[in-house]
Parts: sequence; structure tokens; C-alpha cells
Amino acid sequence: MRRALLAITGLAASTTALVVLKGSPGTTQVAQNLPTAQPVNPSGPGIDPSVAPAADPSGAAPKPSETADASVSPKPGKTTAKPSGTKTTAKAPTAPKTTTKAPQSTTRRITGPPVDTASDYGTVTVQIVVSGNKIIDATTLELPSGGESDIHSGDVRSKYNGTGGEVVQKQSANLNTVSGATATSNAYKSSLRAAIEQAF
Repeated sequence: MRRALLAITGLAASTTALVVLKGSPGTTQVAQNLPTAQPVNPSGPGIDPSVAPAADPSGAAPKPSETADASVSPKPGKTTAKPSGTKTTAKAPTAPKTTTKAPQSTTRRITGPPVDTASDYGTVTVQIVVSGNKIIDATTLELPSGGESDIHSGDVRSKYNGTGGEVVQKQSANLNTVSGATATSNAYKSSLRAAIEQAF
């Protein structure tokens, strides 16, 4: 009886094991349709994991890659450049001084004294215009008039006066005497000489 019981128990155990190992037909079909799991590539995409990296001949462990931009920054609070030791102090520009005085004109008018002609034809008074140290114009304020004096005075005026006259050209009282108007010419030169002495 024991033998029969052992035989039945062994048969049942072997049948159960067979069923578990073989499994049902539906389970095997589902297992066959599942995709196979892909191995994870630790080297990153685009690198073949089957190719082994080149071994370092020294046998040392590979160092992490160093990049050009990875620079060691100094610790906060420390300065890398030493001061040169020269101190530069910039002074604020001083404001230009303003003067309340109006600038004086460089052009001046100087009048010589009235001078009587030797032959008593009349009086001659000369005025000059000076700019800096130069005579730029000459004019007569008084000249003898009446009769022939008007003619002689006109000749003297046209010869000596004006910005293009002989006074401006020679810048002195050394003028040529006007022909036929000697007395008027000499009186003109005397008044002019006195005006130049006042100006310079």
C-alpha cells in the first residue's frame, strides 16, 4: 500500500512540474510576441558599445576630459594682479575766469592839431585810423577853401587821404609834396606827424 501511495504522489508531482514548465499555449504565444529588451549603451548614442575603448598603456585610470574653457577661477577675496604702487589723482579742470570788462577796440582814431598854412590860406587838420600798430586810413577834417585853395586842397586830399593814399602806403609823415600846393602839403604833414606821435 505504501508503494502505491508513493507511486501516485510521484506521478502527481511529475505531472505538475511538467505543466508548470511547459505552460499553457496562450502564455507561450504572448511571450513570443513581446519585443526583446535592448541593452543600455553607457557610452552614449552614436558609439558602438561592442567596441572597447582604447586602453591606456600606463595602466592608470582615465582622467576626466579637460576643456579649454574650464579655467580655475581664483578664490573670492583674492586679487591676481598686484597694484603698481603709483597713484594717479585727476584734478577737476578749473573753469575759465570770466571778465566783466568789455574788450577794447583795437581800431583807434587819432586827430592831429590844426595847423595854419604859411601863406595864410587856412587851417589843415588830419585824422588817422590806427589798427594795432598800423595806419589803415587817413582823412582831413579841415582844409583851406575858397578860390584856388579849393583846387589845391582837392589835390592834397586825393593824394594823401583814404585807405589807398600815400599816408597808408608810407605809414609815416614823409610824404611827397603835392605840386602847386606846397603850403597846404606842409601843413598836412605837420598835423599828420603830431597824430602819429600820439598814436605810437
